[in-house]
Amino acid sequence: MMILAPFLMAVMPGIVILLCTWWFKKLNLPLFVRTIPGILTVIAAIIMFYIGFVNIRGFEGAAYGILAFFLIVFAIVSFVMAKKGIEVKWVKFGSFLAQ
Repeated sequence: MMILAPFLMAVMPGIVILLCTWWFKKLNLPLFVRTIPGILTVIAAIIMFYIGFVNIRGFEGAAYGILAFFLIVFAIVSFVMAKKGIEVKWVKFGSFLAQ
């Protein structure tokens, strides 16, 4: 429960971050704009880790640290997603085209 609860709490903002990054990439916005959700997530994770370590302490503070770790993981995935360009490759299979 100590790891599962922070993970489940990080999943919802993580999905929103990944969807925003994907949407920005789909609109062909500049790289800086595509990385803004990841940057904001890293800033929020650092602040949450600091609050959990300095102000709250104990097991509840550790939960904040674990939550910050999972948010950092989502931010890294967001950075990788934003960095990769949009590549569409069409492969012909018989009479239809598949992406």
